[in-house]
Amino acid sequence: MASSKDKGSSGGDRNAGASKRGFASMDEEKQRAIASKGGKAAHEKGTAHEFNSEEAREAGRAAHEKGTAHKFDSEQAREAGRKGGKAAHERGTAHEFDSAEARVAGRKGGEASRSGKSGNRSSA
Repeated sequence: MASSKDKGSSGGDRNAGASKRGFASMDEEKQRAIASKGGKAAHEKGTAHEFNSEEAREAGRAAHEKGTAHKFDSEQAREAGRKGGKAAHERGTAHEFDSAEARVAGRKGGEASRSGKSGNRSSA
């Protein structure tokens, strides 16, 4: 039977303990790979948590307050938007613009490009 010191770290630096066993002692890349597999399996099984918009907002707010939110450069933001749009279209949940909405969106985009705005609205 394993002693209590073999059951992972006890706080502090997560790789500081003598234990070479357990999820917490693995390098971050290996942890991410295992967690990703678990997440995919949960989605396939239908047991994954689906955030509603308020929960997602709160999670984002908390990440920004802690300073752990990912900072996108403009190309990363465009790529994320493309992926989200493609996924929404594949699911059939994408917003379909009527011609009036498309005109308004195009006008806003044209005005922003003429005034030198990059489309990245984050000023902080």
